[in-house]
Amino acid sequence: MNDALQTLLTATLWAAVLRIATPLIFAMLGELICERAGIVNLGIEGIMTVGALTAWFCVHAGFGLWTAWLIAAFAGACFGFFHGIFSISMAQSQHVTGLGVTLLATGLSSFVYRIAVPGTASPPTIVAFAPLNLPWLDSPFLAATAPSYLAIGLVLLVAYVLRFTPLGLAIRLVGEHPQGAAAQGIDVIAIRYGCLTVGSALMALGGAFLSTAAFNSFVINMVQGRGWMALALVVFGAWRPGTALLGALLYAWFDAYQLRLQTLLPGVPYQLFLMLPYLLAIAAMVPMARRAIGPHALMTPFIKGER
Repeated sequence: MNDALQTLLTATLWAAVLRIATPLIFAMLGELICERAGIVNLGIEGIMTVGALTAWFCVHAGFGLWTAWLIAAFAGACFGFFHGIFSISMAQSQHVTGLGVTLLATGLSSFVYRIAVPGTASPPTIVAFAPLNLPWLDSPFLAATAPSYLAIGLVLLVAYVLRFTPLGLAIRLVGEHPQGAAAQGIDVIAIRYGCLTVGSALMALGGAFLSTAAFNSFVINMVQGRGWMALALVVFGAWRPGTALLGALLYAWFDAYQLRLQTLLPGVPYQLFLMLPYLLAIAAMVPMARRAIGPHALMTPFIKGER
């Protein structure tokens, strides 16, 4: 028991928390931007997979890490735009469209990977992001890669934009009352397309982090449901970036801690530890989700002139 308590104070645990939380933060931010504009993007899991493959393959082909991230973001934005053709322009079901994007993106990623590295027993590795070594970050508790700090900065940026800028007001109005927004001269279609493409680009960066920072290679199923967890974090955070960030860190802490408990309590079946972060996250999220009120026009197609 003492060892379990002492683990709570180790720097490696808290460094792992930030590493585990980073892809969730990128994906959560992307989904939150989409939903604040009234679009549920269930393509998140597939878009993260595309981002992971694109970033890894670009680095493997000789591009720099940040260039690979830009290309991965563009690939995610393309899938977001494709989602918008059906869910925005054609006013089709956002659920069906999103699931279709996930299936398409996941299947396409698997196909491209098999074509790119045929007959490879193990995935080729790359030189991934290394933890920053800056004088003012010289603490093992803050040991993290640049993308992790980028994710935190983006949370602050998105929170500021949504709360204090005219663009944020337009996004919130489109998500709450699109017909009223249109009456005020706001281009609802453009706002929704913009949020969907930007949000999908951020989701792709969540996947890119997995293959270029958390790990140094690509595996077909490496996203492992993180996209669905990001969806839950948006609800947990009541569609507020700051609260959703706390949810991501909470889940990451559960996940990092259970990995260490497995070594401290070898007699306990490891499956129990694997379930622990999900069970505790659900227990923490349910009370928050019951009080959360999402955008009123969420999942509601916008048809110009319709009341």
